[in-house]
Amino acid sequence: MSEVKLLFTPSAMGYDRAITIFSPDGKLYQVEYAFEAVRKGMLTLGVRSREGVVLMAVKQPRSKLMESTEKIKKIDEHVGLAFAGLFGDARVLIDQARIYAQIHRLVYGEKMPVDLLVKRICDIKQAYTQHAGVRPFGVAFLFAGVDRKGPHLIRTDPGGSYTMFKADAIGANAPKAVEVLEKEYTDDITLDGAVELGLKAVRYAVGKEIGSTNLEMAVAKTEDQRFRILSEEEIGQILSKFEQ
Repeated sequence: MSEVKLLFTPSAMGYDRAITIFSPDGKLYQVEYAFEAVRKGMLTLGVRSREGVVLMAVKQPRSKLMESTEKIKKIDEHVGLAFAGLFGDARVLIDQARIYAQIHRLVYGEKMPVDLLVKRICDIKQAYTQHAGVRPFGVAFLFAGVDRKGPHLIRTDPGGSYTMFKADAIGANAPKAVEVLEKEYTDDITLDGAVELGLKAVRYAVGKEIGSTNLEMAVAKTEDQRFRILSEEEIGQILSKFEQ
């Protein structure tokens, strides 16, 4: 009996055709592609200080007729997030985060700890890396908030991992922004200093003038434990203050 040759060998398999197949070097290519969706998103960054956390997101409408491309969202009164990646994927997870936060308030009568909220969202992200017929969420978040443990800045990745940061950036040109943050961040930075550093990193990474119409900003202060998205007028005042 002649030996039957395999026409479809493991080396010929398309490791990116299914989320459940690892490549020989231990990667899930669908997750890698999701990271690429994040890298192509608009620049988003956050800076943490003892006085609170600031989030910034560059927005660039695809048309001058567009009214809004919001990249920063409020989850609960003490926590919010900014994202880079696919808007649709972000919307679904943001809605779920709000549900988790409200359920925690109803059950325990207190604000949901920021790190616990992040873990819940990462549980969903991770589940979508191990089931056939689904794909990973092509979005990364920077969660910013204040709870009884103090201020938090936490990044979540498409694969379901999360990392706490003093300062970080995601999206297009993020390495340039991180370069500035790593060079100039100090542990004793004030909230005003965090805002100034964030603006400097954004300007360096984007390479063009930033105004109140193409920048979003939010602040979570330690003193009142409230997350607040700033208006265009407030952003304009801040930009004028640090340009002087």
